[in-house]
Amino acid sequence: MTTAALIVGFGSIGARHARVLQALGLRTAVVSRRAVEWPDCHADLEAALAAVQPGYVVIANATADHVATLDQLVRAGYRGKVLAEKPLSATPPAPAQVKTWQDQFAAIFVAYNLRFHPALAALNAALASESVISAQVYCGQDLNSWRPGRDLTQSYSASRAQGGGVLRDLSHELDYANWLFGPWEKLAALGGHLGPLPMDADDNWGVLLQTAHSPLVTLQVDYYNRPATRRIVVNTDIASYLLDLVAGTLARNGEAQAFAVERDATYRAQHEAILSGVPSAACTLKEGLAVMDMIAAIEQAGETAQWVKA
Repeated sequence: MTTAALIVGFGSIGARHARVLQALGLRTAVVSRRAVEWPDCHADLEAALAAVQPGYVVIANATADHVATLDQLVRAGYRGKVLAEKPLSATPPAPAQVKTWQDQFAAIFVAYNLRFHPALAALNAALASESVISAQVYCGQDLNSWRPGRDLTQSYSASRAQGGGVLRDLSHELDYANWLFGPWEKLAALGGHLGPLPMDADDNWGVLLQTAHSPLVTLQVDYYNRPATRRIVVNTDIASYLLDLVAGTLARNGEAQAFAVERDATYRAQHEAILSGVPSAACTLKEGLAVMDMIAAIEQAGETAQWVKA
């Protein structure tokens, strides 16, 4: 049974993971190069592994550092469970690296915690017995007001080199599009850095998809919408659905159901599922890699103005 966890990286998301895991009763330690306010903190990953002996490691440092951290865990001989924050990496990892992770770690998952939102789970369950005709997925949030008090130009979201940009930052939408409507089969896309934000990363994408279970899915993500919006519209052979993840509501044919969800609930449910050994909806490494392939395909489609097949 896992009794200790190690969080690599202590930005806002790392701090959230640490708080949630500590509340679940695990000894929770942190690896951070900065001086942070956490009682069990280490500056070096290998030293932390030796001192803490965790059965669970959460990788929550910069996206561009995820692969190097996974490889460092391999070299250190770590064999427990791993959860890597989304997206898995800035660019798709090499197949040989992926095989090594699969062979050495007890299990590895990617932190698409919105799968554990009860409204999204309810939609997924409903669609299992219906035929999807079309769907629209939209997420937009004004980057200037996303992280108050932080210099936008110093944010990883604004830096392509750090794995930022809207396509990776808001890749929840890519993941749950695959989860709800089946793996993407072909896509076309327009986007990039289209607006005035002072950044070198992408800020807006529109994608047209054909998936295994839907002939038509449209998906848009951007850094400009005020207020923050996260919605899905689905038309099936027997019903129409409107999911509002910000409001926590799911409407079927206009009749809405509300879901009360506090901020840490989806993170807690994700950790509990992985730690229990019955990961249920947790995003597998294979599924996380599919999102990386999808990101690469979207960027290729945008550059070539051509359809890209999976």
